Amino acid sequence: MKTEELKALQAPLKERYRQTPEAALVTLKAEGRLGEGVSCKVATSKAMVEAGLHPATGGNGLMACSGDMLLEALVACAGVTLAAVATAIGVEVKTGTVRAEGDLDFRGTLGVSKEAAVGFERIRLHFDLETNASEEELATLLKLTERYCVVYQTLQRATEINTSRKIIAPKSGAET
Repeated sequence: MKTEELKALQAPLKERYRQTPEAALVTLKAEGRLGEGVSCKVATSKAMVEAGLHPATGGNGLMACSGDMLLEALVACAGVTLAAVATAIGVEVKTGTVRAEGDLDFRGTLGVSKEAAVGFERIRLHFDLETNASEEELATLLKLTERYCVVYQTLQRATEINTSRKIIAPKSGAET
């Protein structure tokens, strides 16, 4: 996509959001269904993904790990954002890869140690880009990618999460 095409595509949206800020507020949703054993089937926009325990917590490695899925979401968002920003500011990126790595201490999630954190202690995001961009252009590209990447910003600022529950009465048992 060329810079002009992206700007033409986004200009009416930006104007609408300036005029009617509430139109920019969108609620994204995800849903899963508890599966067999220790698993959860998550409907993505493209396919059903079955998540289970990571091998470091007793899983067999045949199901997706939610930690991996978090890093995959970061990679996807950062990659799309970088491509959009590059297009918008006129920096040509011929090709590239985006990689995320995160460090976990599974003693935390398994309750082995109260001192061990539950969750990622560190995440590293790395871009390998084939480009003729200058160092200054690359610095701007990465700064703006960090600024506008939804998943990156969500992880950076530790978004508030509220939990709720609803008890569903079990279905009556025996059929004769």
